[in-house]
Amino acid sequence: MKKVYIETYGCQMNAYDTELVKTILGREGEYQLIDSPEEAEIVLLNTCSVRDNANRKVFNRIHQIKQKRNGDRVLIGVLGCMATNFRRQLLNDPALPVDFIAGPDSYKRLPQLIRHVETTGEKSFDVTLSEFETYADVYPTREGGVNAWIAVMRGCDNFCTFCVVPYTRGRERSRDPENVVAEVRRLAEEGYRQVTLLGQNVNSYHFEGRDFAYLLQRVSEVEGIERIRFTSPHPKDFPESLLRVIAENPKVCRHIHLPLQAGNDRILQLMNRTYTRAEFLRLVEKIRTLMPDVVLTTDIIVGFPTETDEEFQDTVQVVEEVQFDSAFIFKYSERPRTIAARKYPDDVPDAVKTERIVYLNDLQKKISYRKNRQHVGEIHEVLIEQEYTKRSPEHYQGRNEGNKIVVVPKGEYHKGQFVHVKILEAAPHALRGEVLAVLPK
Repeated sequence: MKKVYIETYGCQMNAYDTELVKTILGREGEYQLIDSPEEAEIVLLNTCSVRDNANRKVFNRIHQIKQKRNGDRVLIGVLGCMATNFRRQLLNDPALPVDFIAGPDSYKRLPQLIRHVETTGEKSFDVTLSEFETYADVYPTREGGVNAWIAVMRGCDNFCTFCVVPYTRGRERSRDPENVVAEVRRLAEEGYRQVTLLGQNVNSYHFEGRDFAYLLQRVSEVEGIERIRFTSPHPKDFPESLLRVIAENPKVCRHIHLPLQAGNDRILQLMNRTYTRAEFLRLVEKIRTLMPDVVLTTDIIVGFPTETDEEFQDTVQVVEEVQFDSAFIFKYSERPRTIAARKYPDDVPDAVKTERIVYLNDLQKKISYRKNRQHVGEIHEVLIEQEYTKRSPEHYQGRNEGNKIVVVPKGEYHKGQFVHVKILEAAPHALRGEVLAVLPK
């Protein structure tokens, strides 16, 4: 048995893909998955290519692994988005000790790629993008827990100018809803209480006339699954039918991640986001009319090429108006092969980007704290996810319907159980409370 160690970087889709890879290698009967790179004969790095920092981290990790092994023979493979986006550098740079690479649609060929290196000593690769591969025939090897990721579609057709995903993961294709529901049933039988449906643009799911609203409804009918989440959606794909399912189906969490990216129309147009500031705000108003208690979170990019101080202030104004519960805020990072990299100079100084991200993060922290304080005294239904927290082994950690972290004292309840919690304290990124009751479901 060859010992294999896998490291995962990036988004939830990458975490899901690692679970697929474990199954694919496990089918061969000749690989043993281990938890330490020091003993591994094969090290796989499942990578992200969305931001430059993620790439640098992986390049540094490749060198680090080789140095720690002190010349011991170890095969290093790079999987995922970096394999597609940086294939020439990974294969041709003599300073990078990479033996094989596989793109997101080529994981089924991993055993052959590994054998090729072992038998010939030559590097091997497959970064072919497929119009059909959804891995619907591969049941992921999960490590157990409360939540299970399920990729219901792959790829993206939006071509936002800053984003490399259409070039690293290909075009959109969706799984048969019957196949998704079958996987959810199996998860329920294994004891999972929550599923999160994944896609690069998950709410554009479409299979033979069935849309994402239909899929959510079908998944909600599976007994044993109590909560359904989804990520990441695009503001352009929220028809009335989808909003109604979220608002009216008790199993679908009233938490919507609604990526803004920018609050200025010119920048939104340069980004090819296909909506205006006014359209985004109208969608927010529509969502909150249907669901006044909805939790809204977002993504924002600061320092997109040519963004002026005045245009940045437009983004600030939207953040102040919408009052998101939380936000993931990033500096613009030029990605090779994207439309922005080809058409627009990365001309906003890094110091200006830093100033903007610090300002927005500070603003959002105040908003998050203010919104969380409004929950003090309320009773929330919380799903216990961890039987400890990083700061204190005397506490458990869970999440409420809005996906907010709730910390409670250790007690007569355990991971996977639902509890009623009275919220006693609030911080910008978490709530703290006491358990009033353990729920029977």
